[in-house]
Amino acid sequence: MINNGITVQQTAEYLKNADNILLLCHKNPDGDTLGSAGGLMYALKKLGKVCAVACNDEIPQKYDFLDLDVFSGQFTPEYIVAVDVADTKLLGDKMAEYADKVDLCIDHHPSNTGYATMVCCDGKLPAAAQLVLQVVQAMEVELDVNIANCLYTGLMTDTGCFKYSATTAETHIAAAQLLNAGAAHDFIANRFFMSKSRKTIALEKHALNTLEYYFDDKCAVIELPTDVLTEIGAQPGDIDGISAMPRTIEGVDVGITIRQISESVFKVSVRTNENANANEIAAGLGGGGHTKAAGCEVMGSMESVKNAILREVETALCR
Repeated sequence: MINNGITVQQTAEYLKNADNILLLCHKNPDGDTLGSAGGLMYALKKLGKVCAVACNDEIPQKYDFLDLDVFSGQFTPEYIVAVDVADTKLLGDKMAEYADKVDLCIDHHPSNTGYATMVCCDGKLPAAAQLVLQVVQAMEVELDVNIANCLYTGLMTDTGCFKYSATTAETHIAAAQLLNAGAAHDFIANRFFMSKSRKTIALEKHALNTLEYYFDDKCAVIELPTDVLTEIGAQPGDIDGISAMPRTIEGVDVGITIRQISESVFKVSVRTNENANANEIAAGLGGGGHTKAAGCEVMGSMESVKNAILREVETALCR
């Protein structure tokens, strides 16, 4: 239970009384953090607010259609709002100056650390975008095509095109509301689920060549070292979806993807089924997330990081 938690209605009232709002996304941005921030940005602008989106990393080209207003110092932020950011560690070095200044966090991660002055969090929701939609509606802002495209992107990408187990009837109702407001289902579905770049295909080919099984084949691990990423010329958007690959193998309970970020920093993505808790596995190495999808950043070598995460996996499978 987050001690500084507030309701959707309280969140809406707070935002209606704020201005010059900076909306923070997490580093290595995905569709949910960008779509949620974008949907909130457009809603706030309809209320006459000055606001913009900020992110530690460059926004992948595949999200250009969201047409986000990216912060470049065009105003002095008076209110800092983080969206889909469970921990200040996820803001990144460039956004670290705001880590202790976040007034409000809107999130759906059960692992949220409660770092913001106020937190509106529902860990049962499959996407932050579903919660942001509730906030926008509570602000009595009429949905339009811009808000709809942003929030539908967040909803669709974080539910894996509505196939993950956290998807509920309420999620589909939210999707229907966004479609009725003009969300471009065909375009968004095609962009994120019906087509892949050649670089993504090359990455998947390499990842499968590194595939290893552990613990009676209940755990599958793939690796993405920086030399391969550099050789292929992969951009952040090309890596989306690869973390889900190991878990899709029949009989695998825990899928692990280890991606090298720098010489000694590795991002570990954990995907599980009902026989293991991804959040608990990642938490063992200082990370977190959801029951079936979580992650952490670990320092070391590829081998030492792999050994560390496998120890956590073994504990989880024994549990």
